[in-house]
Order: sequence, then C-alpha cells, then structure tokens
Amino acid sequence: MTTDVSSAQQPMRAPGRTARVPKYYRIKQQVLEMTRALEPGSAMPAERLLAVRLGTSRTTVRQALQELVGEGRLDRVQGKGTFVAQPKLYRTLQLTSHTEDMRAQGLEPASQMLDIGEVAADAELSGLLGIGVGERVLRIERLRLASGDPMAIETTHLSVRRFPGLRQSLATYPSLYTALAEVYGVHLAEADETIETSLSTPREAQLLATDVGLPMLLLSRHSRDAEGTPVEWVRSVYRGSRYKFVAALRRPADGPSVVPARENG
Repeated sequence: MTTDVSSAQQPMRAPGRTARVPKYYRIKQQVLEMTRALEPGSAMPAERLLAVRLGTSRTTVRQALQELVGEGRLDRVQGKGTFVAQPKLYRTLQLTSHTEDMRAQGLEPASQMLDIGEVAADAELSGLLGIGVGERVLRIERLRLASGDPMAIETTHLSVRRFPGLRQSLATYPSLYTALAEVYGVHLAEADETIETSLSTPREAQLLATDVGLPMLLLSRHSRDAEGTPVEWVRSVYRGSRYKFVAALRRPADGPSVVPARENG
C-alpha cells in the first residue's frame, strides 16, 4: 500500500525537523471536525461520498473511520452504517447490577436469555466457586440491553449444589441478585473485578450489532458473600464504544500497600 504523507511542524522537535503525517490522519481530523457539527446518533455520509467530498480514496476514508470508531467517536452499527457516537454510558466499579446501573442513567434495562444450562466444573471453576472438580455449575448467558440497544454479553457461573432450583427461580425474579437474596438469603458483599481489552469475535459482533474486530471491554468478576464464600464468577463483554467505567478512589490511611493479584481466568 502506498503511503501518502504530508509534513507538519512539531513544536517539541529540534529546529528544522519535520514529522511525516499520513494522509489518512489528516482525513481523520477532517471527519472528526464534521462530527462536531452533527448531533449524537446522526448518520455519517457513506464512504464513497466522503471520499468525493474530501478528495481522497475510499481506502483512506475507511482507515480514518476505523480509527474514529476504535476511539469511540463514531459508532458502527452492523447493517445500518456509521453514526456519530452517543455519549458513553457509565458503569460504576461497585457491586451493582445491570438493572441498577441503567436505571440510574434514566434508561430501561432489559435482558435476553441466550443460553442456560449445566456444565461440569473444571479446575478453574472449581477454585473460583469453591466446589469440587466435576461438580455441576449453572451457566447463564444473557444479552444485556439499555432502552432496546445491545450493550453487553454476560456469562454467569454459580454452584448448582448451593443454589438448587435457581433456573426456575429466574422465571419469577428477573434480577439474579434479587433471586439470590429472596430465595436463598445470599447477599453479595465483595468482589474482585478485572478489566481487559479484546477484539470482537463474529458471534459477539452479531449479538452486539457491531463489526468484527472492533474493541471490546472484557470484565471478569468474582463475587463473595459476607462470610467470604464464593457466590459467582462472571465474564462480560461490553461494547467498547459505548461504555466508560467510573471508580471512586481513596488513599488508604496507612499509605499504599501491595496486594497480590487474584487470578480470575
């Protein structure tokens, strides 16, 4: 591929030095400037029209759009096109449910059951849930929505022995945490949560109405009750373009300390 570049002065460089700026980067800045005049959720012109308007190739436009999507400034919806990104939703790094987080932002939470069934605990699940290898684990996979838009794929694992009949209870209680509290008297008290990045697989892209290979946020949560007994292990895949995470940080009274990392898989 031919690299079309231009020169731009960089104040921090030595006098007389120039930086080579790829053409797609200049096109990206022009597209970004266009988005500032549009409302969130507005459709962007097709690649072909942008290429004509900006006097460049569709390949260059496509590269610029891909970067803006990756940065969360544009949102690509599978089968519909590219749109100016909506303001990002926030998720607090505390033990709240999807329902609580969405309602706090004035959105209507909903869940679509993708799969529910039992699996045998391998060595990893055995350690995470405090059960024996081979014991039955209830695996619940749900698509999380906010006012009808798909936001995340959440897969939860719980011990069948500890929560007998939970599958039936979920037909009565739409919230898993409510079912755990009302039916089993179990309340989540603490959790370890890790956040990583990944690229969407074909299945994830289809369920989340986005394109394959776009940035995703991968969360792993290991929750325990007040006695420190493991309750659940959850793996969630969030649309990176729609989410930001918020945490309240406080400096410990006795200064910083080193805490060994807990492996969540």
